[in-house]
Formats: sequence, C-alpha cells, structure tokens
Amino acid sequence: MTASTRRKSRELAMQMLFQADIGKQNPDQVRATFWKASDDVEPEVRGFAEDLFRVAVAHQDQIDELIVANSKHWRIERMPAVDRNLLRMAVGEMLGFKSTPFPIVINEALEIGRRYSAPESINFLNGVLDAIARSLIAR
Repeated sequence: MTASTRRKSRELAMQMLFQADIGKQNPDQVRATFWKASDDVEPEVRGFAEDLFRVAVAHQDQIDELIVANSKHWRIERMPAVDRNLLRMAVGEMLGFKSTPFPIVINEALEIGRRYSAPESINFLNGVLDAIARSLIAR
C-alpha cells in the first residue's frame, strides 16, 4: 500500500467519523450511505479506511478522553467538527495500528488538516497529537 493510498484511506475514515458525528448516525448507517457515494474507491483504500473507522468507533470513549486530557482549555464538543474527527482518526490509528510510527500518523493527520481544517488549526492539531503520542509512549 503506497503512502498516497494510505492518506486517501485516512481521509475517508475521517470523513466517515465526521458523518457519524454530525449526522448522529450509528456506524452501520454511515457505512451504508458513505460507500454508495464512493463506489469507485479501490478495495485496499476502502479496507484500510474501514479498519481505521472501526477502531476509532470501538475506542471512541478512550480516544475522546485522551483528546480532552491533552487539549488544554478545550471541551471536545466545542472543537471544530473536522478537527475533532481528524484527531479521533489519528488517535485511533495510534491505538489500533502500533506498526505505524507515531510521527507518521501525526504528519499524515497534519497534511489532511491542511486540506480540510482552518490554517490556525494545524498548530493545535500538532500539539494535541504530539502530547497524546508522548502519553501513549510513556505507558
């Protein structure tokens, strides 16, 4: 799987998390509607996106706790929805895909953030993800 393939998977996983969050849909509803609009996605891209989505949903309480604990003065419900779900996707990858080095996860999340988030969000995302990575390493 190439780097660009994995980035596309990460983008799709973040979009699925966003859809679940904003649309207040359960994971099965998201899958049912999301892939209808994305039926031309390569199987390996879809597979990794599904894996990331599944891990992030399964561990959402733990992920949200990590985000809140490492984002000073920010309540998770007050964060921009794109940032919140990008953080969830990245932290889910940190927790569920230990073979991917944390710096790669963080860099990929920042690159996706540059495309979908406000410019002023990048430093925030970087700081929160770096703090979470350090806390997970310390465990």
